[in-house]
Amino acid sequence: MPSPAPDNSKRAVFLRRSASTLGLWGVVAAGFASRWAWAYVGLIGVLTLIATVEYFRMLKAGGVKCFPRYGILLAAVYSAVLYWMLLATDHVAATGMDLTGAARLRIAALQEWFDGAAIFAALAGSFFLQLRYPIRGLEGLQTVASNLLGFVYLAFLFNFAARLVFLVPGPGEVPGAMVLLWMIAVTKFTDMGAYIVGSMIGKHKMIPHVSPGKTWQGFGGAIFFALLAGCGLYALFKEDMPNFATGLHVLGSWTHVIVLSIVLCLLAVVGDLAESVVKRSLNVKDSGAMLPGIGGALDLIDSLCFTAPVLYFYLKWMTP
Repeated sequence: MPSPAPDNSKRAVFLRRSASTLGLWGVVAAGFASRWAWAYVGLIGVLTLIATVEYFRMLKAGGVKCFPRYGILLAAVYSAVLYWMLLATDHVAATGMDLTGAARLRIAALQEWFDGAAIFAALAGSFFLQLRYPIRGLEGLQTVASNLLGFVYLAFLFNFAARLVFLVPGPGEVPGAMVLLWMIAVTKFTDMGAYIVGSMIGKHKMIPHVSPGKTWQGFGGAIFFALLAGCGLYALFKEDMPNFATGLHVLGSWTHVIVLSIVLCLLAVVGDLAESVVKRSLNVKDSGAMLPGIGGALDLIDSLCFTAPVLYFYLKWMTP
């Protein structure tokens, strides 16, 4: 009697990954359909905290000394205060209050001050906690660096996705919703294209010492799928995208859409490889087991941590 195919075959992994992907898109669709601003930041906040917990669990499992309770608390406080600031500013705008240029500058300065204070707290707090322990070679520096990396990599970078929701003006309760959806689609289609094409025809390894499964054929599929998602969504929902007061479309033009899709694709690949560096350094396969076929929350948001900030800064640059 022939032995049954192993459970970790490509077919089984593909089916589990597909089921998890469909489930995730269902959750995202429900959030977007709600049109509630707090639902957007709530989902981002939950993923931020779960990913942070997974990060510190990986560090502990890899034998790296860290301060998980401080790191998780800082991520929670930072996210909560940031969301309060974003929602409060959005509420003021929703009431029809026309903020002056000086008021807008003060709000922007407050957010920048808050970001700087949070990064300072991540660094200084880690050093303060390390003072309780004796110095053993590089262990102290690794501990501080690991905690700082966890905050900047996850709580700080991923929350640019929340900032995108409130960055652009427009009609409706959540004017930046379509921009956020566009960014998520381009990023996740990049991952999907790399996986599908790489699994089917991938032969030439891309960076085998970091991620043995990544191939150049998969990279080509990632670019194609990113352009498919970016241009397809733009063509279908262009009228739902917000415009600036000058009439300038938030994504600029078709040229901007194509260039942005490619740039976000490249950053999504780098973000995925960045997490591979973390996992291979700690000798783990997945950050968690929350999503069959995908892994944990960190495996889900790794590429978004790199694409969300760049799209945010692009839109800030485009703002009249």
